[in-house]
Amino acid sequence: MRTGQQYKDSLKDNRCIYIGGERVQDVTTHPAFTGIIDTVAGLYDIAADPKNKMTYVTEDGMIANKIYMIPRSREDLQERREAITTWAEATCGFVGRSPDHVASFLASFAGAAHVFERGGQRFKDNVVNFYKFARDNDLYVSYVIIPQQVDRSKAAHELDEKYVAMAVYEEREDGIVVRGSQMLGTGSAVSNYLFCSVISPLRPGDEDYAISFAVPMDAPGLKLYARPSYAQDKPSTFDYPLSTQFDESDSFVVFDDVFIPWEHVFVYKNIDLVRAQFHETPAHAVGNNQAQIRFATKLKFVIGVARKMAEMNGTDKFPQVQEKLGELASIASTVEGMMLASEYQCIQDEHGLVRPNPRFLYGIVGMQDTIYTSVIKILRELAGGGVLQGPSTYREMIHPETAADIAKYIRGGNVDSTQKIQLFKLAWDIVGSEFGGRHQQYEMFYNGAPFVVKGYSFRNYGYQEAVKLVERFLGSYQLPHDHERK
Repeated sequence: MRTGQQYKDSLKDNRCIYIGGERVQDVTTHPAFTGIIDTVAGLYDIAADPKNKMTYVTEDGMIANKIYMIPRSREDLQERREAITTWAEATCGFVGRSPDHVASFLASFAGAAHVFERGGQRFKDNVVNFYKFARDNDLYVSYVIIPQQVDRSKAAHELDEKYVAMAVYEEREDGIVVRGSQMLGTGSAVSNYLFCSVISPLRPGDEDYAISFAVPMDAPGLKLYARPSYAQDKPSTFDYPLSTQFDESDSFVVFDDVFIPWEHVFVYKNIDLVRAQFHETPAHAVGNNQAQIRFATKLKFVIGVARKMAEMNGTDKFPQVQEKLGELASIASTVEGMMLASEYQCIQDEHGLVRPNPRFLYGIVGMQDTIYTSVIKILRELAGGGVLQGPSTYREMIHPETAADIAKYIRGGNVDSTQKIQLFKLAWDIVGSEFGGRHQQYEMFYNGAPFVVKGYSFRNYGYQEAVKLVERFLGSYQLPHDHERK
């Protein structure tokens, strides 16, 4: 288990990140990244504190973070949930790609390493060895698993230029050289390693793109192009409490002839295995379990903001407001209930691995694009113009020429101006800031396009039970003879 300071120290390397037209000299001091780095460092400190019960004894007798636990029982899933919830509550659910996300994938890969053995024994060994390396060093691993959006009507090998999407450029005795690009590197700028693969369906002819590997963030030729920062240039955490602390950054990643040693390669030019690593292992389900634990926490937080605003404005007694708050409560309860149901009715495979029940897990994943937009819409309605009438920054609350006006005119029925402004600035950071807009887009598409995520639900519901009910009922009566008609 490492501390937050040890995590920060691990980022002082020669990683190549570009933002604002310049290369970042030190990610730990650049204002675009210091907020999220401090937040992640805080997560590591939480995990390292024994009172938070976020450690377990590994199969090798090591003490490790529960985010790397390979679930083999319902009790393991519960322990993981409690640990992940501890981190999610620390970030209010607004850090989607915290270290526990890809750790869930790596644990599932290692638990089902026999799947990778289909490509050769060495790839099975590579998966297990890298998992143990990441686990024992408590690494923050992020990922890029989606090709760049160039011409989505074509397979990767059909594009005019071969090395737009990430692909094998050269094979060597000691490893491979990778060239091309990949998206969407959420959190990659502040992570230690990058897991690289492709989750989008590949077609025959795409074999050079059908790879899976891990690479350190300071590998020569690895370049990150970060989107604009939502944390940089903000006046204070008081004015933008979420933007300044939880903007985890997104980057598209360029592989400019990056060398990957064989020991870090998990799948090599194998279209079937690239897909199997996600769906024949528990990885996709366990990774989405982490995402749903975070999402349930996030909804709980947003609904708490809505309730406090209604109380502060004295509208919580209005039937129409109670209706909206009740709708929010129904949504949040459904998400939490489905997440708990997937855990309670978990499925154990023949190898002793446990995964959340996909019926309930993907049922809520398939609704996520509409759930979050509905919640934000209700929060906007409850906030009204209140999120637009506050002072531009905290400075007007303390400046001798303006402080008296702010204190007198911007307040609630039972709270002072500072409390009201603080809450409504938080609400604005959820519904109206660039950070808030990014989160709406993220929750709608982080698992893919709507037809993709609803496809997971379609394939995992278990329609045979529903159809059997119908067929049993249809079989309980017959076409009547003429003399039986009434």
